[in-house]
Amino acid sequence: MARQARAGAAGERARRTRQARIALAVVFCAHGAVTGSFATRVPWIQEHTGIGAGELGLALAFPALGSLLAMPLAGRVAHRLGARTALRVLLAAWTLSLALPSLAPNLGALCAALFVYGASSGMSDVVMNGIGVATEDRAGRSIMSGLHGMWSAGALIGSASGALAANLGADARVQHELAAAVLTATGLAACHWVLDVRSAPEAEAPPRFALPPRSALLIGLVGFCAVFGEGASLDWSAVYLRDVLGASAGPAAASTTAFTLTMAVTRIAGDRLVDRFGPVRTVRAGGACATAGGLLVVLAPVPALAMAGFALLGVGVAVVVPLAFAAAGRSGPHPNQAIAGVATITYTSGLVAPSVIGGVAHASSLQASFALVTVFAAGLLAGAGVLRPGGRGAGGPGGPAAPAGEGRAAGTRGAGS
Repeated sequence: MARQARAGAAGERARRTRQARIALAVVFCAHGAVTGSFATRVPWIQEHTGIGAGELGLALAFPALGSLLAMPLAGRVAHRLGARTALRVLLAAWTLSLALPSLAPNLGALCAALFVYGASSGMSDVVMNGIGVATEDRAGRSIMSGLHGMWSAGALIGSASGALAANLGADARVQHELAAAVLTATGLAACHWVLDVRSAPEAEAPPRFALPPRSALLIGLVGFCAVFGEGASLDWSAVYLRDVLGASAGPAAASTTAFTLTMAVTRIAGDRLVDRFGPVRTVRAGGACATAGGLLVVLAPVPALAMAGFALLGVGVAVVVPLAFAAAGRSGPHPNQAIAGVATITYTSGLVAPSVIGGVAHASSLQASFALVTVFAAGLLAGAGVLRPGGRGAGGPGGPAAPAGEGRAAGTRGAGS
């Protein structure tokens, strides 16, 4: 009887963990859909506000500014409210903020709306990745890559719906208000089933605002290398094929599509690779693939080979950021603070990469710019070791706190309770 009871309890635990993983995948998808929905209607927003290209560039810096300033606060919010409640509040703020930019009548209002948009994005991103780490520990296998793959899928869905609305001539205000309502309802419903990760009672609250902890710095640098290649490829791949190799508009645009699709597919399939080979070997293999892709881009004499190089870059960098967040969540007593630190470092890379590529290209050439991307890709080979679990498995030190209601003892983790 006792054995049957234990088996029944284990089966129920596995069922609830699977349910929580699926719910969190829906959250990631909804988060990505907001980004895709917004990006496709930027031309409409520019026309509606009557601003020029330079003013639009200024406005588009405010999401990054809001995100970078707000992400360090996410750990404090999650500690005070509990991760599930914090996710409900912050995810709803993010999905509802989709409606704000298209309502802005002028540049000042647009900058303010985009600051709120970026702040809510960054904070919800930190909390949902923290829950992802706890869910991964509970599941006993890798899930972070697949979660980020669902984010990419959501971004594709959002961008497709935005493109359809634009082609139909729909008012972006109406589209974004409808999308915000649907995504908010979807996200709040999914949040009901995610793990309610809470800090241990004796745990000290993280500071309201802090620089990235030391444990996050090296992990963040690995993420920096990957996101640099990602940002450079997304923004410059089509330009590279057009200006360096003389490709027409169709093949040039297809290079960006090749990069995006290979990255999304690799993320969705990446968990199996991580479970089989471990995070260090997986990232080293990705670094080798990305380095080979970068070299192929730089040396390609024809557009087809450069497109293959960008596809390889997408494969190579795909799983690095999910694994960096997972490693950060296990690197210290405050998982959300560490994840916020890694996110701050990696997302800074995404901000600076396009401008660095342009600066190097102006001073030298686009081939030299992507030679720099290749150097950063090789950095994944050198730095992959910092993602080693280091014995911080279930019940080990420094991991995320246990979900509420799971018989947690003081100082233990969810996966070990």
